[in-house]
Amino acid sequence: MDEVKVACPICHEGSETGERASHHDEKTIRELVNRMNRIEGQIRGIKGMIERHVYCDDVLNQIASAQSALHGVAKLLLEKHMKSCVKEQLQAGDDDVVDEVLKTIFKLIK
Repeated sequence: MDEVKVACPICHEGSETGERASHHDEKTIRELVNRMNRIEGQIRGIKGMIERHVYCDDVLNQIASAQSALHGVAKLLLEKHMKSCVKEQLQAGDDDVVDEVLKTIFKLIK
């Protein structure tokens, strides 16, 4: 069950729009979605704190926590991307994927 593929990033198979799509297993998708749901809740909580005029330092600490959680999602997704999408594209002879990943990494560490 964990090996169910969503789409192939090389041939775009399984993508309704013809755009590239990931093909992570269902466990990975669930983990990423669960993390994003928690972050979404954190963001709503921060908004509520601002509306309630909570002390600025407390809000800033919650913002830092949400940023850290997003960073964790990005690290997990980057790891899965490197081990699947990028690996497969390199095996298919697409060396341009290295530049694409580097550009993305540079954006993440900015």
